[in-house]
Amino acid sequence: MRVVHVAECVGGVERYLQSLLKYSKCENIVILSQRYNKDNYESLASHVEIVNMFHGIRISALKEAFKIRKLIKKYNPDIVYAHSSIAGAITRLACLGLKCKVIYNPHGWAFNMEKSKKELFVMLERIMAIFCDAIICISDAEKVSAVRERICNKNKLHVIYNGIDFDEHNNNNINLNIPENNFVVGMVGRICKQKAPDIFIRMAAKVKKQIKNTYFIIVGDVLEGREDEKQEIIDLAKELGVNLYITGWVKNPLDYVSCFDVGCLFSRWEGFGLVIPEYMFSKVPIVATKVDAIPYLIEDGIDGMLVEKDDWNTAAERVMDLLLNEDLKNRIVKNEYITVTKRFDAKRVSKECEELYYDLLD
Repeated sequence: MRVVHVAECVGGVERYLQSLLKYSKCENIVILSQRYNKDNYESLASHVEIVNMFHGIRISALKEAFKIRKLIKKYNPDIVYAHSSIAGAITRLACLGLKCKVIYNPHGWAFNMEKSKKELFVMLERIMAIFCDAIICISDAEKVSAVRERICNKNKLHVIYNGIDFDEHNNNNINLNIPENNFVVGMVGRICKQKAPDIFIRMAAKVKKQIKNTYFIIVGDVLEGREDEKQEIIDLAKELGVNLYITGWVKNPLDYVSCFDVGCLFSRWEGFGLVIPEYMFSKVPIVATKVDAIPYLIEDGIDGMLVEKDDWNTAAERVMDLLLNEDLKNRIVKNEYITVTKRFDAKRVSKECEELYYDLLD
């Protein structure tokens, strides 16, 4: 079976795609945006194509769809699998009238992200849902959202939980030149409104007042052209007296995670939050927000700690609980490791996706 994957956005989508391809038994072709490093996919796919895709909705989407359509016709796949909302819209336009089956995975609904544009995004998703054969929801929360907004017939929605590649998670500690008796609190994710790095900094400032020997790390960076967002976070950290280290984009984020005493994810919305099982597998206790898919991944007080969105005061208290209460930390770590090994294996994700491919073709 030949499958063409189209992806525009990086971050969690890229990690998802890499593990999906690694365990796939199909002949895979990937069409990627300019944000991707082609060399990383040469061993994972039969063919790799790079196409300029703008991260947003504009008239250039028609030109991008035309380029992608030419490549899809060139490879003549059985299945086309589009990842994230921008690539999803462009790819479904590109596939109009073609014989291949089309799968769309939003990796987090846009209408849950931008509340000011919710009605527009709901309308667009309803229209574009007509032009695909299946929609993969990466959590039950994603399916609930789709049903609530009447995006499409329920039969078109398929829940396949995300997973991580256990074989790739042989973490190596990074030397951060931080004294051994200091705590490290970190977050992995893009510097953007969704991932709430501002809340991370405000939480850090409160923790720092109580526990002086604490350092804070953001493993990630902004998307191209948004350096002002990064500068705002740097300025806020300086203003509040927070020792902040921003790594930028790195190939080995989990090597940094291995240095964390607590891992945070304070997303304001979240389709899944792939870093959650990555923290779990790395045996790093978690403090995360109680939004969208995250409560489906973490049972509060059992295999992680949950707080309300934008509540940096409670987040700071939960972080300090985990830093200072060794028994609590050990219990959380033990439970979360059991959770991740039972529920979030990338091999299972690949298997379930291929079962869907065959169902569609049958």
